[in-house]
Amino acid sequence: MAAVLCVGLTTLDVTQRVDEFPDPGQKIRSLGVALTPGGPAANAARAVAALGGRASLLTALGADALGEFVQAALEPVQVTAVEGTTPVSMVVVRDSDGERTVVSRNASVQVVAPDLAELLAAADVVLVDGHHDGLVIPVARQAKALGLPVVLDAGSWKPVLDHLLPLVDVAACSSGFERSEAEVHSFGVPLVIRTQGAKPVTWSRNGSRGELPVPVVEVKDTNGAGDVWHGAYALALASGADPVEAIGFASEAAAVRVGAVGDWVERLARWQDSRSGSTSC
Repeated sequence: MAAVLCVGLTTLDVTQRVDEFPDPGQKIRSLGVALTPGGPAANAARAVAALGGRASLLTALGADALGEFVQAALEPVQVTAVEGTTPVSMVVVRDSDGERTVVSRNASVQVVAPDLAELLAAADVVLVDGHHDGLVIPVARQAKALGLPVVLDAGSWKPVLDHLLPLVDVAACSSGFERSEAEVHSFGVPLVIRTQGAKPVTWSRNGSRGELPVPVVEVKDTNGAGDVWHGAYALALASGADPVEAIGFASEAAAVRVGAVGDWVERLARWQDSRSGSTSC
């Protein structure tokens, strides 16, 4: 079974679904509310597990009721949590088009990495999100030394990326990532990918460039779609896929996520079952 180690941020997401985003000072009634694990690394790990891979997550959580709830809700992901805090993200999703807005504290305290030997020995690919400097840098350095592929979820520029990018094999950037492909390549990153929502995914490697279309779906919820993309991409690499060809699988998985309301993990697992010719009860 292909194995992915996801390293970085885990949050507790409080998600409210609304008809329209409220104006400043306005109070509105939501269509529904959900309490789930969130954060780039945690969502990616949940996607890996739903798609049939072995998912491990190295993150930071508080030693409190919030941390206990999140860790229990992440099952079957194998969680290694160092002592920190459990950030809470407030997510509001617009029902008409699935667009979302998020307010979060993210990683607000310094953390220290544990012994990484066992985690890295069990991994085929490492996925890092740039949060928790004390975790992502040691993991990327040791993975590089071991010859493990390192994939970066580059959602936004962070100071740690000056040190992290030279350790990365694939930088998968969001449309809003502030540095150009040429700038990312200048750090020594061989493959740079940029996702752009419903627009084609672009890539550049060794002087070659290309783009791949994404599936056309009815968008119901975009929250975490990029995280699912990264988890699916890392799993495809761990399964032996070519780094460019893996883009197609990742985009299909992200399309399943944006078409789902509610338990996207179950929806993703059912989609994977259908691809493999099995059924899910």
